[in-house]
Amino acid sequence: MRAQKATAQHRCLKCRRPLKNASPDGLGPTCRRKVRRAARTESVHPKPQAAKAAELLELGAVIPLRQNRIFLVVSDDGTEVYRTAATGQCNCPAGLRSARCYHAVAAEWLAAA
Repeated sequence: MRAQKATAQHRCLKCRRPLKNASPDGLGPTCRRKVRRAARTESVHPKPQAAKAAELLELGAVIPLRQNRIFLVVSDDGTEVYRTAATGQCNCPAGLRSARCYHAVAAEWLAAA
């Protein structure tokens, strides 16, 4: 009898396609390209927010929770996890004041890709 190897198949967090190689951000090459393109073409957000949102996406700190509508986003210091909607609602301190936060920007970019 042959021993079967247990292989953990990694999947893209966005489209759920199988990945050949595990990636640190959890995205496949096509989805990563779409996210980066959406981040480059978006110029509505202030530059510091856009920079922090791009950093979150590169680090894989944005995790889809429900069908690319609701996301779990890690704070910049890594101590908190915020629930963020692609429409802009966030439960971080800035989001609770109805201000646009970089968590919402990152979720919007990931949902648009």
